Amino acid sequence: MTVRVLIADDHGAIRVGLRLILEAADDITVVGEAGDGATAVRQAAALRPDVVLMDIRMPGVDGIAATEQIVRDGHGAVLVLTTFDLDDYVFGALRAGASGFLLKTVDPAALVDSVRRLAAGESVVAPEVTRRILDEYVQLDRARAVPAVASTRLSALTPRELDILRLVAEGLSNRQIAQRLSISVATAKTHVSRLLGKLGCSSRVQAAIVAKEEGLAG
Repeated sequence: MTVRVLIADDHGAIRVGLRLILEAADDITVVGEAGDGATAVRQAAALRPDVVLMDIRMPGVDGIAATEQIVRDGHGAVLVLTTFDLDDYVFGALRAGASGFLLKTVDPAALVDSVRRLAAGESVVAPEVTRRILDEYVQLDRARAVPAVASTRLSALTPRELDILRLVAEGLSNRQIAQRLSISVATAKTHVSRLLGKLGCSSRVQAAIVAKEEGLAG
């Protein structure tokens, strides 16, 4: 399967570099580019990419607002390109439904692998990065006195789904979850899809946040 990618970044040189890296892979094609969030939303609706590489800080409609619109409309999974000194923006992107996060310094092989994984419905955030994001996310929300809303939703999960939610919060892929629980990859994928639906989450990262807030993840 060819993975169709839309690149959204307000720096032309970065878009060119990302295109060169991605199109060097036989199974990835860049179907469009956008220099701002509004264009990204329009392009995603018109082109229906599998993955949108999204910069956060762009003129006009920023990457957070664009991510929310694209995810809500089902026009592609969003992979945010970010830096850790922009934590507030990262948290906004999490709430908007971004499915993964990469640093802009990511090496080409890791970028290509991450795009493939995102297109397959998996998280692309490394476990250690997931833990850092989750820790800071929860601390920020507590400081802002944001009320937790996940408690009642957890009651809808089966014991198996709770187990898988804990593993999702560790940053494990479907294959790794299958190995940990001695089940098939297809079964793991089904469980993840169901728990996302029950929690009202649009991404594995959002589900990991729920697990963190509810004390299921360390």
